[in-house]
Amino acid sequence: MNIKFTARHFRPHAELKEHAIETVNKLGKYYDGILTATVILSFERVTNSVKRAEINLQVYGGILTATEESEDFMKSIDAASEKVMLQLQKYKTKLRAKDKSKVRTIREKV
Repeated sequence: MNIKFTARHFRPHAELKEHAIETVNKLGKYYDGILTATVILSFERVTNSVKRAEINLQVYGGILTATEESEDFMKSIDAASEKVMLQLQKYKTKLRAKDKSKVRTIREKV
């Protein structure tokens, strides 16, 4: 899985970048057919800033997206990863409901 990390309008700390990449890597244990993952961090206002984390996962046949806002980047990343995890589980369930062998062939392609 390729992971792309983007921080808009600021330079992230090393721990923040490491936490984001580590969290997205953990999503691989729920579904191993993730082709690319993109993590985008941004904030809206300078005073009373709202930190936004967006996680985009490209899977075979679609893109899963989750966006979360909070007062801390770590909380936003964790909440967005929870949303994407639920989407991944639903996506995988739908694939299996259609045809169990399709999940295996996708796994072999990746």
